Amino acid sequence: MNARFVTSRVVIFYLVLFFIFLLGPLAVMGVTAFNTPSYPQVWPIEGLTLNWFTELFQDQEMLEGLRTSVIIGLSVAVLSVAMGLAGALVMTQLFGTSRSYYYFLVVAPVLIPGIVLGISTVVFWRDFTGILGMRSTLYNGTVLTILAQSSFVSSYCMLIILARLQRFDVSQEEAALDLGATYPQVFRDVLLPFLRPALLSSGMLAFLTSFENYNATTFAILADKTLTTVLASRVRMGSDPTISALATVIIVLTIVAALVFEWLKRREQKRAQLLQRERRRLEAAELL
Repeated sequence: MNARFVTSRVVIFYLVLFFIFLLGPLAVMGVTAFNTPSYPQVWPIEGLTLNWFTELFQDQEMLEGLRTSVIIGLSVAVLSVAMGLAGALVMTQLFGTSRSYYYFLVVAPVLIPGIVLGISTVVFWRDFTGILGMRSTLYNGTVLTILAQSSFVSSYCMLIILARLQRFDVSQEEAALDLGATYPQVFRDVLLPFLRPALLSSGMLAFLTSFENYNATTFAILADKTLTTVLASRVRMGSDPTISALATVIIVLTIVAALVFEWLKRREQKRAQLLQRERRRLEAAELL
């Protein structure tokens, strides 16, 4: 028994434990969603059933929470990507000490506990909407949750967009301006297509972060309900297989969405490679 043999066995053992730790809970949820007992049970399997999925889609409270979570998630994604893009563009225009201070300022919300963000959002907008006389319009749980989540999710989006933006060749903008394009046209036709992968990635991250957020949502949602708050109240009263069915549906949708996103990303990369090859071919033809 040599050292290489022992090392390989240790690595295999570690990988097995890692994947069990990572995928084990998901497998348990999947099994309990199809098992017949009224309490989540992995073994013994008393029978296979789809009744828990039927009950899930007939649960009005759960569906209402899901609808609210989707609305909040989409709104947070749009708002956070827009703020993240603006923050990243400003970052590229700053240098020296001001850049460090600005970076700390825009990333600081990530370091603040979600409970603090939720409470501060409710207190601030309660007084602010009262001054404006718009409390009946803006002071509701859905709007407050969107504002609370966007305050820190936008920082994640900014970091993703900034990482892509740092690889942008500024000479492309200068060339477009020299050819007579206006600044809005350069932004729309040159910069945004380059940032499209980062914008899509940050939008997906923003939606998923919003969808599963609990700390800030608990305090900002007020009388409304999201899927996370509904699940939290259900678990306190005792879990049932409908929660496992919901987890299974979310896992399947997440995997499908990830595969579709990866397919679109690879198709975009192939298209870019084809355009680059065609450009090189045309340049070579001109030289000849």
